[in-house]
Order: sequence, then structure tokens, then C-alpha cells
Amino acid sequence: MNKLIMTVAMVFMSTVALFAQNEQPAQQDSEANRKRSESDRKVYQLALRYNDLPAARVKLLELIERNPTNIQYAETLASLYFESGQYTSAAISALDVLEVSDKSLTGLEIAAYSLEQLGAMDRALPNFERHYLLTGNLFSLYKTAYMQYSLNRQEEALNSINMLVKSNKSSEEKVGFPKEDNTQQEVTLKAAALNLKGMVHIYQKNKEEAKEAIMQALELQPDFELAQENLKEVQKM
Repeated sequence: MNKLIMTVAMVFMSTVALFAQNEQPAQQDSEANRKRSESDRKVYQLALRYNDLPAARVKLLELIERNPTNIQYAETLASLYFESGQYTSAAISALDVLEVSDKSLTGLEIAAYSLEQLGAMDRALPNFERHYLLTGNLFSLYKTAYMQYSLNRQEEALNSINMLVKSNKSSEEKVGFPKEDNTQQEVTLKAAALNLKGMVHIYQKNKEEAKEAIMQALELQPDFELAQENLKEVQKM
């Protein structure tokens, strides 16, 4: 989730900067439209300055209605909804962005994470998959594998996990997991993927394969609490 928040923040800040430069709408129907949009952008900036997010969202909605082909406004609106924890609104607005541009990385991320928060795993999965295909982002690949596991698409999950494990970068990039003491523990994506592989084999009741995968995860990260718990689960099989 931290990765998405960072992405949303970057979109948010870059949008403010572009608005400050008085970027012109992608589609201008008239001089009146241009002036109205410029005024709305100024009000939007003031609303952000005063932390009045409802007012900022209203101005973004007006800008979207007036400039339907400029996805920057819609991406920013989806980001504001997500930051406010309004996951239904964030998901719908992000999906609208993808209707205009199916390669919007912001739209894909916000749709994926918002739908996940809403429990719509089957709808979140394609957005994680597409984000990985467009960017090669390993965290999106890990989320893809986890979604596939959660949806009982175990063979697909194993394929995604194996792709992740084979990537050299998976030994460098990290992901956070909650610990029993309510703190966060960072582990490499490779260790996380091997642990997930063990979970898939536990589900499939393949004891030896599960033990091997989890032991490999613990060799990489001996203090990985979730893997330690999963190893105990294997020993009970």
C-alpha cells in the first residue's frame, strides 16, 4: 500500500505544479471555456491550500465535465478519493479514467487497490496484471500472485510466483508485513514470493513442496514471522 500512496502523492504534486503553470485544457470549445477552466483551477489550488478537499473535488468534477479528454483531472480526482479512504468513489473514478485511457498507470493502480479494499478481488486482479505488463513493477506482480492465490487460481499463482523468484530485482526490493507486536516487518519480494509459494502448496496439501518453499524463504529472511508461522502449519500436516 505504501507504494501506491507514494504514487498517488507524486500524481497529486505534479498536478498541482502543472495547474500552477496554467496548463491549458486538452480540448477548448471556446474562449469562455478556457477562462472558466482557468478560474476553476485557481479555486482548486486555493481549496487544496486550505485543505478543503470537498471544494477541490467539486472543481475537479467541473473541470472533468468541461474537458472530458484531459485525463489529468480525472486521475487527480481518483487520487483525492483514494487518499480520503473513499474507495468506492476512487474505484469508480479510476475505472472511468481507464475507459478514456487504458494505459493510465494511475488509473490502474487506484482501481486495483481500491477494488482490493472493497473485497472485489476478481475485479482488482486484471488491473494488477495490466499494471505489471505495462511497467514490469515487481510489487504489482506479487499482488497479482497473491490475488490469484486468494481466488483459488493456484496454478496461475505459481506461474506468477516463479516469474517473481527468477527476477534478480526481487532480492533487492522489499514489501512490508505486519508482525505480532503490531509493527511492520520488511522482507525481500523474493522471500515473500517463496512464502506465498509455500502457502499455495499448503492449500494443495503438498507438504514437501510447501516445506521446501518456506525453508527457502527463511534462508533468505530468518526472522520472517509469517513464514515461521506457515512452517508450523506445514509441520501439522
